[in-house]
Amino acid sequence: MDEPGWRARRSAQKASLCDGTHRQIFRGPDGRFQPVEQIMPMDERFIGGFATTAPPSPLPPAVPPKDHEYFGRPRQDSSARSYTSVASQLAGMSPIERSKLLKAARMEPHLQFMVGPLLRYDTVDEQGIWHGAALIVTADAGSEYDPHPNLTYEWDPDAPPVFHRTHRRNPMSFDLAPHPADPHSVFVAHEEEMNGTVSHGPNYRVEQVPGHDIWVYAGNGGTFTFWRFLIQVPLAQNEMRVKYRINHGQDLVFWVPGLTQNMRWAAYSCNGFSAGVNPDTFRGPGFQTGYDPVWVDLLAKHQEEPFHALVGGGDQLYCDGLTREPELQEWVTLAKPEEKRRYQLSEEIVLAIDRFYFNHYCQSFRSGAFARANSSIPMMNMCDDHGAEDNNEIDGFGSYPDDLQLSPVFKRIGSRGYFFFLLFQCFINPEVDGLDDAPGKHVSKSLIIGGLGPYVPYPSHSFLAYMGPNVRMLLLDCRAERRKDQVCSPLEYQKVFDRLSHVPFHVEHLIVQLGIPIAYPRMVFMETMLESKFNPLVALGRNGSMGLTGFVNKFNADAELLDDLNDHWTATSHKKERNQFVQRLQDFAAQWCVRVSFLSGDVHCAAVGAFMTFVGKKGKALPPSVDHRYMISVVTSAIVNTPPPGGVITMVSTLASKVHRTLHHAQTDEVMIPLFQNDTRGNPLKQKYIMGRRNWCAVRWDQASGDLVFDICVEKEKGLGITVPYQVRAPPPRWRS
Repeated sequence: MDEPGWRARRSAQKASLCDGTHRQIFRGPDGRFQPVEQIMPMDERFIGGFATTAPPSPLPPAVPPKDHEYFGRPRQDSSARSYTSVASQLAGMSPIERSKLLKAARMEPHLQFMVGPLLRYDTVDEQGIWHGAALIVTADAGSEYDPHPNLTYEWDPDAPPVFHRTHRRNPMSFDLAPHPADPHSVFVAHEEEMNGTVSHGPNYRVEQVPGHDIWVYAGNGGTFTFWRFLIQVPLAQNEMRVKYRINHGQDLVFWVPGLTQNMRWAAYSCNGFSAGVNPDTFRGPGFQTGYDPVWVDLLAKHQEEPFHALVGGGDQLYCDGLTREPELQEWVTLAKPEEKRRYQLSEEIVLAIDRFYFNHYCQSFRSGAFARANSSIPMMNMCDDHGAEDNNEIDGFGSYPDDLQLSPVFKRIGSRGYFFFLLFQCFINPEVDGLDDAPGKHVSKSLIIGGLGPYVPYPSHSFLAYMGPNVRMLLLDCRAERRKDQVCSPLEYQKVFDRLSHVPFHVEHLIVQLGIPIAYPRMVFMETMLESKFNPLVALGRNGSMGLTGFVNKFNADAELLDDLNDHWTATSHKKERNQFVQRLQDFAAQWCVRVSFLSGDVHCAAVGAFMTFVGKKGKALPPSVDHRYMISVVTSAIVNTPPPGGVITMVSTLASKVHRTLHHAQTDEVMIPLFQNDTRGNPLKQKYIMGRRNWCAVRWDQASGDLVFDICVEKEKGLGITVPYQVRAPPPRWRS
């Protein structure tokens, strides 16, 4: 439950923002409106995350007494001994030696960061070269660009990979290995560096690449440049630690896999709180915010055995605050949908939309544990199936009627949301990089350009990436081309399957990343109810009666949940397209002998569905390994947002046991898997299909069996920062054996 009075205070604040009599308070001395969110340049010490008001210290702070009830008695472990050892070594040095060792690196020439560095993984080419990029955004007024910013990165193919597998005393952020940007620790690197015994193998390499300015944002606070650095690393026999720095600043690290190794990677979705949720209710002992606990768990596992990629499966950030920008209040508060549709786009609104996206992206991507993750694990992000460009602006964008989608303000919000998604999450500017995905023509080698979107001025951007010799991942753009009666265009499907037809023969697994689950309990009865013109709750909400205004959305006064339901693959308007997509993937699996699996988010709970060959009531089910129709659909959501209420979980779990005959004509059955036999404390569960706790997913390839292993890591207790894994496996294809 939220703290008493929190919702009332928040409602009062929102009412104040929407009240025309208060609007003048948002104008500054220059006559311009003051934004809801305005960010300043970063303190250089905090590049990489964990900005805080606490001063730097060489040792982690003491665990608060209240933590004992969560974690039991404190125990000595290897991490505690390592701090003691470090302190002893530091004490034995001269002041000059300590100063040289502990001095924070400063960039030269100086750059004033707004966000970054962010890392992105693209793919590995036929020559075994890893392709990725880093992105920073800098304030022009506080930066020196002569010479241009550069990124230096180094790796040693001869160095054996060394991981830090230590027992976690508790899940606090300061239990993670020291980080250059973490004020709770001083980075003293490795023991050999302290002793001056660093050595490199004969194949050690250092590369330096210049930054390319791909866009500039001009706002009230000045101009800000987006710099992209392209990174290429030839893979070696073993996985490698790649150290990088910008303008000779502080060192950061990421890992690349070995040449014959299938990647370890993590997947997440729903990285934010919905409007009306109090984040502090998810802040456990020792955490600064409710955003960090589950991210800290992911980072701790990354420290023990590094992930090679971080897959964002939708809602990488939440932008509910856009509709609170002062310039949009007149449009937002119009009572009649037809007035919203006719409302003209002003220059002030155009500027406000870009200002919000820029500020909010910078703030979200540079804060807390998430910032630490995206600077140390290369990202792979997809455009969400739900929430319009990663919840960037309008919930369900693309699933509203044409007249509203094409209205000036609505369309501008969607268009800029998609542009900023490409810029911040894919490091792509279509105006600079072009729209030709032919080999060698685009900076992103994994990119698949589809058809032009009906409501955004860009084509769809899907990606087919190398995840190891035996694994590929398809991140399907299900937003750019979306209409109320279409998820993806025939052109997008054709280009995707053309690209899939060229995967090497040794590929055994294909993961299809979709924002919304493709196999999930149906909500057809609710869809029918909410669409009905006789629904009394919708009528009362439109009239503002009985406090039900929240039952209808603020854009066209339809039922608030209807756009969510219309977005689902199993919605009436998308079911035919969904079934054809599944069948086409089955044909691909059978022809190319590839196991297809789905990965999704969106629904704020964990679940696993499956397609398989339908054999009838008396038939004997095929073993999954020899069934080309066997496809699991893993749902991991949310890493931050609140789970649905218990009643909703119970209803969805009940629907999960329902038999679906939708694909029986194609010899395909569809079920939900009862994965959750016990809760996170080991107690038996009645509802075994849906887990209503925050979670993320760790994925690896099992060399012994050839299985692709999905560990859904579920938060043990709210805000605790420790998860419990629930495992499901996708077997390798053996129908030709």
